[in-house]
Amino acid sequence: MDYLEINKEAWDKRTQVHVASQFYDVEGFIAGNSSLNAVEKQLLGDVNGKSLLHLQCHFGLDTLSWARLGAKVTGVDLSSQAIAQAKELAQTANLPASFINSDIYSFGETSTEQFDIVFTSYGVLCWLPDLDLWAKTIANSLKAGGRFYLVEFHPFNDVLSGYGYFPAKMPDIEEEGTYTENCSGETSTTHTWPHSLSEVIAALINAGIAIEGFQEYPYSPYNCFPDLEYVEDQGYCLPFKGQSIPLVYSVTGRKIT
Repeated sequence: MDYLEINKEAWDKRTQVHVASQFYDVEGFIAGNSSLNAVEKQLLGDVNGKSLLHLQCHFGLDTLSWARLGAKVTGVDLSSQAIAQAKELAQTANLPASFINSDIYSFGETSTEQFDIVFTSYGVLCWLPDLDLWAKTIANSLKAGGRFYLVEFHPFNDVLSGYGYFPAKMPDIEEEGTYTENCSGETSTTHTWPHSLSEVIAALINAGIAIEGFQEYPYSPYNCFPDLEYVEDQGYCLPFKGQSIPLVYSVTGRKIT
């Protein structure tokens, strides 16, 4: 089995757990709640009437939250179970959306559609061995002058947890559980790769994306790491020797015309 099959199997398994979790609160979404956080809503601003491609969309909560704000959305994800759930959720919520079951690299090789916005967020990059191909997919998927937005967990916390920071050819292979409260100790084999901030930014620049913004945040909107502490009006923080550490970062770019 190659890494795509292994990771697909893990995410097919996780999808069923996630859909039933309080962490994702599907019932609340169907009732009208948004799954989007303040960080990404502030970055993207008004998306009404814009075409938006959501890469690694999982089972579509964020994708459909953008649709509720008026975007014309397309979501892409490796997991066939996640895409099936996304399509079902779109019907239940009566929201127009397209969902494609594909890994990022295959999607990049076959897709010819271009979008006003490409968006991806939270725990996406570690599943990709080659960020140059990822960035080319983004650039090819954007219209001239189109905008790219990444909101991602900061690698600083990974380093404190004992993982590498700089790019590596060989993946970290682990038997691990998922991050929702109802995981019941179940585990799956996963293949992941570390990516430094400089690698992320260089890949985008080399693909023709002009970087227009970069921010780091001392909090996570999700309680998904050990020992996090909730701070009012911020989110979940992780003090280290009395100091705040970055838990999330964002990158904003525009396709060079």
